[in-house]
Amino acid sequence: MKIISLLENTTQKCGMEVEHGLSLYIEANGKRILFDMGQSDLFAKNAERLGIDLSEVDVAVISHGHYDHGGGLGYFLSLNSKAPIYLSRHAFGARFNASGKYIGLCDSLCSCERIIYTDGDTQIYENMTLCYADEQRLVRPIEPFGLTEMQNGALRPDRFLHEQYLLISEGGKRVLLSGCSHRGALNIATQFEPDVMIGGFHVSKMPLGDSLAELAQALAKNNTHYYTAHCTGREQYEFMKQYLPRLDYLACGDQINI
Repeated sequence: MKIISLLENTTQKCGMEVEHGLSLYIEANGKRILFDMGQSDLFAKNAERLGIDLSEVDVAVISHGHYDHGGGLGYFLSLNSKAPIYLSRHAFGARFNASGKYIGLCDSLCSCERIIYTDGDTQIYENMTLCYADEQRLVRPIEPFGLTEMQNGALRPDRFLHEQYLLISEGGKRVLLSGCSHRGALNIATQFEPDVMIGGFHVSKMPLGDSLAELAQALAKNNTHYYTAHCTGREQYEFMKQYLPRLDYLACGDQINI
């Protein structure tokens, strides 16, 4: 399995462009997958620089309904004429950050005929499944960090029902991709027990202190190798790595082989 970061907040590769967002290109089980698309067309520009032809992608997944993961959807549709795009049925909706900025997806795309809406676990290929967090198996409360959604005409803390994860099995390894882990990195890792977990931890707003150390120590109890990025924050990553040796950073342009 090959995973390449097309877009992330940071890079150490010359010529790559970055923005606040995430986009990963995956080759697994004979399929080419695009997981998230950042907030603009930068993911595609970086793919071209890396020699990746996005027109040949077989399937695309948007992990949740935020602009920094699905903002590039319209551009992807213009590049690729065949790939279905999987989103949660909750993905389109009014969502805002702590300062009140709209951070949802572009509603004009919600009726696109190539979008397949998921509602519960969905197998997209053999050994490749979209999964949802089980509300009954939370081991740590969900912290929205000020993110809200419109519910019955009022803004309330986001429940992140629009979040889904891609579980891929290949070569005896179970690899879980999570865009931001809004429902809690520990909750997700504990439920799915993957060999490898890739994605943001949504802790960039957490201070470098006891709570973050406790989270890292709890994650370390799972027999999982973590590759994090984006909403984890570089300072938080460096801090957590003290307590979580099986933690690496996946910046824009980086590649991992599993």
